[in-house]
This record gives sequence, C-alpha cells and structure tokens, in this order.
Amino acid sequence: MNRVTALIIVLLLPLAANADWFDEIRDGDDKEALYRTLYYMPKGGDLHNHLSGAVFSEWWYELALAQRERGYEYYTKVRISNCRDFGGNAFTRAPYFLLFRNISALEYAQLDECEQGEYKRLADLDENEKAAWMNGIRLDKPWEGREEFFSTHWQRLNALTRNPWLQAETMVKNMQAYAAEGVAYVEYQMGASSYEGPNGETIDAPQAFDILREAMARKDVRDLGVTVRFQLAILRFLPNAEDQLRRVYKLVHENPDLLVGVNMVGREDNGKGHPAQFLPTLRELRQQYSGVRLSIHAGEVDEPNSHVRDTLLLGADRIGHGLNLISDDDTLLLMRDGPYLVEINLISNLLLEYVNDYSEHPFPEYLRTGIPVALSTDDRGMWESTMTDEFYVAATEFRLSWEEIKTLGRNSLEHAFISEENRERMLREYNERILRFERQMQRRGVAQLGPMPETRGFVCNRYGLCK
Repeated sequence: MNRVTALIIVLLLPLAANADWFDEIRDGDDKEALYRTLYYMPKGGDLHNHLSGAVFSEWWYELALAQRERGYEYYTKVRISNCRDFGGNAFTRAPYFLLFRNISALEYAQLDECEQGEYKRLADLDENEKAAWMNGIRLDKPWEGREEFFSTHWQRLNALTRNPWLQAETMVKNMQAYAAEGVAYVEYQMGASSYEGPNGETIDAPQAFDILREAMARKDVRDLGVTVRFQLAILRFLPNAEDQLRRVYKLVHENPDLLVGVNMVGREDNGKGHPAQFLPTLRELRQQYSGVRLSIHAGEVDEPNSHVRDTLLLGADRIGHGLNLISDDDTLLLMRDGPYLVEINLISNLLLEYVNDYSEHPFPEYLRTGIPVALSTDDRGMWESTMTDEFYVAATEFRLSWEEIKTLGRNSLEHAFISEENRERMLREYNERILRFERQMQRRGVAQLGPMPETRGFVCNRYGLCK
C-alpha cells in the first residue's frame, strides 16, 4: 500500500460507523438479511475468474442462439448410436461418448449420416433436452466433483468458446451482473488460440481482442461502471506449453490497454505442469519484454508440495488458490504482510473436493495472520454462484468481521493489475462507497436495502437460500 492510499484510509476510518450492526446481522437468525447486506454492499474486484467458466448455463443457451444473426449455428449431441468402430479401444476417444457436446454447423456437415443423427440443432431441443444441456455445464450434484468438472464441462462447451462475438457477449452479460452486486473491477482469464467465423474462417487473437474492445466501448457497457481487464492463460501440462507461454507473453506486452497478465491453468496434479519447469522460459522472456505481470494457479492440490514457493520464484505477484501453502512453513512466513496476494476461491475448492468441509480451509489462517488475500469466483457459471455468495460463505463459515470484509475489498484493488492512477481512483471510490454504505446501515439498517435478489444453485443447495 502506498502513502496516498494509506492516508485516504486513515482519514476515513475515524468517520466509519461502529460495526456492531454487522455482527448483529451476521449472528442473527435471518439468513436473507445477511445475504441482502452482502449483495448490496460495495465490492472491490474479482481477480480470479475464467471467462468461459463464468457464464451461467441459461446465458450460454440464450447467447448461443442469438449468434444465428451472425451466421453461427450450433448442434449438440443428444444420443449415442455407436456409429464408430473403435476396435476394442472405445475409451481412447472419450469425446465421442460425451452427450451435449457442442459443435458448429461446419463440423456437423462433415459427419456421416449416422453421426449426424446423434446431434440436434441447439435451437430445436425440447424442454427435457434443454434442461439436460444446461445441467451438463453445471457442477451442482452431490456426486459430481473434480473429475466431472475437468473431464466434461470444458469439452462440452467446445465450439461455443471459439466464437469471439459470443465471448464478448458473455463478458457483457457478466459485467451487468457484477454491476448489480456492486463489483468495481474484474480480471478475466481467457485463452489466446485462434477463433473461428461462422464459415470456419480463422480469426486470430488480435482480431478477437478488437471485438472485445468494441464491446467494452459501447455506451451501455461503459455506463455499467465495471472496469474489465484480461489475463492470457496457457494450459500448463501440454507438450508445447513453453511455446504457448512465449506467444501469450508477447501478446500481453503488445496489448497493455486490454491485457494485464499471464496465467497458467490446468490440473497441478498432472506432473507435466509443475511450475519450476517454466523458470528458464520466463527468464528468457524477461530479457525481451517489460510490464508483463504473472498471476498463476499454485497450491490447488490436496497434497503438500513446493508449488507456491516455486511460483513466486517464477515472478508471480499473485497466487491462484494457494490451498496447500498452509503446509509450507517457510513460504507461509515469507508471505505474511508481504507483497504477494492469494486469490481465494471458497466455493470452487469445496465443489472440486480440495477440501471436504470448510473447517479444513486455510483461508481464515491466511487472513488472520496477515497474508494478503481476496475472495474470487473462479468458474462461477459452472458453480451456479456469485461474488456475493463467496462473501456469504466467508461470513457464515468464518464469522468475518466488517473490518475483515473491507480489508478483502481493498486487497482486491490494491493487488489488481492496473495502472497506479486507476488503482488510486478505484480505491478512493471504494472507500467512499463503503463509508456511505455503512453509515446508511448504521442509521436505517437492513430495511433500507433493496429486495432479496435471485439466488443460484450453490447457496440454495448448501444454505437453503432459494429465491
């Protein structure tokens, strides 16, 4: 934190209302009162958010159909007719047996008659098929978990993620939802592969970036008041991961108005993706390029290892998840009151079974021993959750104080990959907004808040908050 930010906070703190009001709401029996408080309170940023995983199922369906105006048509697999002979090796082609996998009209045209009969136009699904299609990209059943998520969700989206205009519209839909719950800043992670037009023509990454810029420049989007930037992500365990890293690093350097960092995604329990292997490549890249920030998934495993420490050695400023940091004493001490932030994803960690229960989660230990942390949503569309839900989980499971909630909000802006000028502006605005909010709560309480917002699968299933 620099001197200007510290001074702003010091000047505002004496004016802040006594926070007993929040303790009463948090510890009371009215779950909706707490949820409404957290929904309507001003929030900072969501720093760990995969764009293609942030889209709710009904949004995917609605926006994919709307792309017909651009000439895109999508088909999805609704039955398996055993059209292929795998010679006894059926499981080597897993996507063939995956229902509700989406393909483009061009891909459909290249199938033989038998396989075409397995697919149906997205627009022609009946109600049961439509419901099953949506459920296929949600992780909301007790028996679903890590394997279901990594092995089916992304594979089902398939062709939908290759349409840059669809990507832009999903971004806008998310920005509208973020604005409604008071989020000021979002960093999305996205890939930098080639995209495709409605006739299969290649749209390269710089062209796709321009499509995003055009969407963000629309007046209705600017008026939302949500600042958005992007990180480019590579899949860490692919054979060509180092070459991918070279490519995205250069793209981030060349597009600083839109792109602010590089990330490494994918399962860390795949031994080919361990962070230390990327150190020579990053040192090579830092010889050529400046201004590229790193926020890397590390410690998203349920076993001890040195991944968080190794990721800091790569030059990362932020750690995604950091669950097993708790088992690395030396790195834990290093990060106390330090410059590195851990991006905490409470709902993701539970649903992907990296913790069996929130009593196992190290978040309160990090927060209350001075390790900078901020809450984030990871793949909120697939979890059926929101930023408010993350705060609700934290407040309910760990009895957060109001001061801790404000610290989480400020941390998310202080560690955002944005210019110093924008950071100071957003911190100033956040402090002003949160001060107004707590004064209103002190004077008029929950009654002055808006109605209970619509809630989604996670808090409905776990906490009975179904609206």
